[in-house]
Amino acid sequence: MRIDTAAGSILCDPWVNPAYFASWFPFPDNSQLDWESLGQVDYLYVSHLHRDHFDAKHLRDFVSKDATVLLPEFPTSEMEDELRELGFTRFLRAPNEQVVELRGGLKIMIQALTSPTDGPIGDSSLWVEYDGVRLLNQNDARPTDLSVFAELGHVHAHMLQFSGAIWYPMVYELPQAAKTAFGKQKRDRQFDRTWRYIDDLKADHVFPIAGPPCFLDDGLWQFNDIHGDEGNIFPDQSVFISEYAKVGGTNGIVLLPGSVTEITTEGATTTHPVPVEEFFANKVAHLEEMRERKRPIIEAEKASWRHPEIDVLKEMKRRIEPLLDESIYIAKGVGGPVRFDLVGTDSSGGETIESIVVDFPGKQVRPYADEKVRYRFRTERAMIEHLLHLGEVDWVNSLFLSCRFSAARIGQYNEFVYSFFKCLSEERLQYSEGWYDEHERAVDAEDITLGDWVVQRRCPHLKADLSRFGVIEGEQLTCQLHGWRFDLSSGRCLTSVGHKIRAHRADAETPAPAGEAAS
Repeated sequence: MRIDTAAGSILCDPWVNPAYFASWFPFPDNSQLDWESLGQVDYLYVSHLHRDHFDAKHLRDFVSKDATVLLPEFPTSEMEDELRELGFTRFLRAPNEQVVELRGGLKIMIQALTSPTDGPIGDSSLWVEYDGVRLLNQNDARPTDLSVFAELGHVHAHMLQFSGAIWYPMVYELPQAAKTAFGKQKRDRQFDRTWRYIDDLKADHVFPIAGPPCFLDDGLWQFNDIHGDEGNIFPDQSVFISEYAKVGGTNGIVLLPGSVTEITTEGATTTHPVPVEEFFANKVAHLEEMRERKRPIIEAEKASWRHPEIDVLKEMKRRIEPLLDESIYIAKGVGGPVRFDLVGTDSSGGETIESIVVDFPGKQVRPYADEKVRYRFRTERAMIEHLLHLGEVDWVNSLFLSCRFSAARIGQYNEFVYSFFKCLSEERLQYSEGWYDEHERAVDAEDITLGDWVVQRRCPHLKADLSRFGVIEGEQLTCQLHGWRFDLSSGRCLTSVGHKIRAHRADAETPAPAGEAAS
């Protein structure tokens, strides 16, 4: 998205090239726009380092190096370091949640989210104001609330995510009926979260952005929402408009590549390169044309993955064991071994040629020894070879988001597994361990009443305000920000390991703190 004002232009998250092992492509296709012109901007804003937002090749080739980068206040220097490697030299480090006035009366504010589960160590949103018109580009950030933006004045344009951006539940080895049911739950939660954000901000106009990707490789084609699957987590912009109408939404505006919206305090006028309804009515044909046009790109990427000279077990031991030795909270949170089955063809078939275990309690990487494991991932050996060849520090923001694997697990979802494989560097691991340490020690003392229950105000997962996101059905509470569920009678988290909630019935006596006898 490019924001143009009389005081300057801001290019936001320009993503054109395929991401995640050539699995994700932007849809609709924006590669045929005039990027030579679009890249000549005053400012560049990249929300976070996910590769469907941070397109290094496109940033290097098409975005002016005279642009000033509006840099979120992230806990590590990775984004600035990567942008400098691409040739950018001008940076404005925006203090978190503070309005910064640029030249000509253009104002911006960036909210950085910094938990280990926010993007790859950080996600962010950009607020912009010029001549009384205010815009929030929330993209796919998930703040606990939007009050910091609403307090700056009425927002006229709100851009936000509505579609899925993960591998769950498609890659799990489950019966199709279960996959569909879990997918439908996730799809519904995505929309519920979007409606809450829209209701929070009450902007004049709402723009569905940051999704969905499309999948052009033949082995991933089934993930496109074109097969009538109610459990597909990748609904497109036309589906958003339809679902938004069901909850009374009438102010949605869909943008295609090349669309332009003129926003004033009085209204918005949009022009499109082709009629929007006609475009989405022909979605399958557009995807099929893209698939043929992009096929050489996909095949070229696949050909680059093989590195048979790499001893995968030896390299995983060398890189991962020192991090296991330093991990306290994450290793304890995983609580068991995680197995990688490496196959010789692709993630959906082929014989296993090597099974490697990352043993979190034992702090070692070793051959699989026929034991029970917490998680099992099955993927092509060449993909692990490529990750090791590149020295990739984030297997989540590469292998897992590619959906080129299958998975099975025992028990609940475990966020610590994915936190670890997002932190395969000293800097990232130390930050994440410190974050978990700080939150382990923090005590959330404030309680609220929800229905017949008194519960702690902040969700144990990522501190969402349960007075806004908490929904109780019977003895279960769901935090609708991320869909996490809790059994209120025991406090147990039903979604993941750990994260116990404090709760008791409103008509019962307040329980004594842990370790104290009731008086």
